[in-house]
Amino acid sequence: MRATAAPEEGNKVRLSVEIDESEIDKALDGVMRRLSREVKVPGFRPGKVPRRVIEARMGGATALRGEALREALPDFYAQAVTDTEVDPIDQPEIDITSGDESGPVSFDAVVLVRPTVGIPGYQGLRVTVPSLEVSEEEITAQIDRLRAQSGELVEVSRPAQDGDQVTIDIHGTRADAIGGDDSDLDAEDYLYEVGSGALVAELDDQLRGAKAGDILAFDATLEPIDQTVSFRVLVKDVKELVLPEVTDEWAAEASEFETAEELTADVADRLRQRRIVQAQASLQQRTAEALVELVTEDIPEQLVVEELRERIHDLNHRLDAQGMSLGQFLGVTGRDEQEFLDELRVGALQSVKIDLALRALVEAEAIEVSDEELDEELTAMGERLEMDADEVRDQLERAGRLPAVRSDRRKAKAMRWLVDNVELVDEEGSPVSRDDLMVNQGEEDSE
Repeated sequence: MRATAAPEEGNKVRLSVEIDESEIDKALDGVMRRLSREVKVPGFRPGKVPRRVIEARMGGATALRGEALREALPDFYAQAVTDTEVDPIDQPEIDITSGDESGPVSFDAVVLVRPTVGIPGYQGLRVTVPSLEVSEEEITAQIDRLRAQSGELVEVSRPAQDGDQVTIDIHGTRADAIGGDDSDLDAEDYLYEVGSGALVAELDDQLRGAKAGDILAFDATLEPIDQTVSFRVLVKDVKELVLPEVTDEWAAEASEFETAEELTADVADRLRQRRIVQAQASLQQRTAEALVELVTEDIPEQLVVEELRERIHDLNHRLDAQGMSLGQFLGVTGRDEQEFLDELRVGALQSVKIDLALRALVEAEAIEVSDEELDEELTAMGERLEMDADEVRDQLERAGRLPAVRSDRRKAKAMRWLVDNVELVDEEGSPVSRDDLMVNQGEEDSE
């Protein structure tokens, strides 16, 4: 079999395939053996029906040849795709150009292929990462959280404000509850932090400015069930949290440090390490997003639909493991099905663009994967699947998936190359050194 590929308009490729007569004869023999076993003819045992009888049953030699071609052409097409290294993303349109009745066979297959996109300017990409600097306000807020652990609640006579603790009796009545039990909405001597949003936002709005002895009445909507509840709240007292002074004595009691200065320095260092980890986590995502912005070509709908189908399949699989259907998931999260699908589609389109952009980067930088690197990948896959690496290779080769594994590894290397070569700046536009993104190992372990 011989195959050539030529580009067509509309991001398509025409495969021209020539099949020797000997290969067609093998396909005919295979069809004959199958039909001889399947066709029931009086006087002949299964597998012993003569060819002339089968041809007569099929409508003649031409019809039998047509059946053989119908069965064999998909395999010949698949081999042609492999030989020409074409990357189809849709079903082909196959047209037999010669040999449909006798002799060698030629056919053309026109198929939509994965497009090659441009990524102009990828060598000068600039990526913004979160600032690594820690403000005095952040340090103070963290110290205050430590102070709060040993703080004391003191009753006050002033109106309540955010951060205060109020003791309340609360009673809620559902709008559709007629003689029903609303005991789950009742609580006495309930200690609540104003501004926490722990119950309903309307409660915080009512409590701000309230004093001990006030009775509050208001309606609120419970999410995600969209149910209206009428609340009645009695404010019994208002307390503020009095924090201890930041002294060496307090620092020694509240931490492993002897002085407040040492504690403050440690808090600042830990906050910076956390900033570094956050910057590292966002670096790859923001780099990918910056690369995608370079892609201006229209993306074939087939790629987006296939990615969307895989995402829905994965989601259904995860939900099924939790004993939940997609409909139940949408009900719990309070989302409309079409709105949810639109969200998934946006993510699918972004994923396809990233894939195409990385493929373009692989070609632009001539990134390759050595046989040793591929072996490492197969070994890692084998460990995850509890299989020997050779078994993994055999299965992938039989399924025709080994080139895809190599391609994925090349794209991963391309992503690492890009992350290592983009220009890094913070939100103010100031350069960020990659050395500054190195986390102290001891600090990282302690997080």
